[in-house]
Amino acid sequence: MDKAQRPNQLLRNLSAKIAAIPMILTASVVFAGGTVWTVVYSFTDSKLLPRERWVGFDQYERLWSTNRWLISIENLMIYGALSLIFSLVIGFVLAALLDQKIRFEDTFRTIFLYPFALSFIVTGLVWQWILNPEFGIQSIVRGLGWDSFTFDPLFNADIVIYGILIAGLWQGTGLIMVLMLAGLRGIDEDIWKAARVDGIPVWKTYGFIIIPMMRPVFITTLVLIAAGIVKLYDLVVAQTSGGPGIASEVPAKYVYDAMFTKQNLAQGFAGSTMMLLSVLIVLIPWAYLEFGGKKRV
Repeated sequence: MDKAQRPNQLLRNLSAKIAAIPMILTASVVFAGGTVWTVVYSFTDSKLLPRERWVGFDQYERLWSTNRWLISIENLMIYGALSLIFSLVIGFVLAALLDQKIRFEDTFRTIFLYPFALSFIVTGLVWQWILNPEFGIQSIVRGLGWDSFTFDPLFNADIVIYGILIAGLWQGTGLIMVLMLAGLRGIDEDIWKAARVDGIPVWKTYGFIIIPMMRPVFITTLVLIAAGIVKLYDLVVAQTSGGPGIASEVPAKYVYDAMFTKQNLAQGFAGSTMMLLSVLIVLIPWAYLEFGGKKRV
């Protein structure tokens, strides 16, 4: 009987399976194939066009001996750590406040989420104007009488990455808030009632009951934030173009410039492979936590 049911199971939702074939082929050929092709040619000395002249790990040695790449990694680590922390904290706090069923909740939710609808280029240009010392925040404050006030992060090599961070948080925090709010709305109201009856303070309820129950939401949010951190490019180009000097360089911009400006494909491929490795470092633990850590019944 089981053997007779197998053909029926294979034919079930046949139209949907057929419709998925182009997507599967695209993912296999374009994404997987392109990834393998990139990694393979990172071990060559390809310049303007790919060529199979193998040089081993020379491109990687050159990559990690380049000051510009090291600065880009340092910037990405600073931006990534702060973006991860502030996005989660601000997003969760905003979600917790909206979860109190305040008046005009829909309006506030729209206001906080709206920046996410803008492209990174638009966001970068907007914040380039806001942080410009000639007509931005610094100019406005000085116009109010504080002539010694200085706020020009995009023109200061020591703090330029924090100016980019401000724009990134402004755009991305709204999405984190919505995800957190969805997680909070999924918590059974009886849990809150029981906590109030037992006299448990609100902060303990969040810290020891609510947040642990939202573990899947936090993991998904972490993956989304990490993915956005690794591919950081548009904001930097729109706000600083990597300046002052190379103070705000990031890996994605290094790869783009190596491949399309300096016409050094192999060096760009090496940088892309290192970025891929960083993505895998994030995805593998996430996949284990989501799937591998669960006991199959």
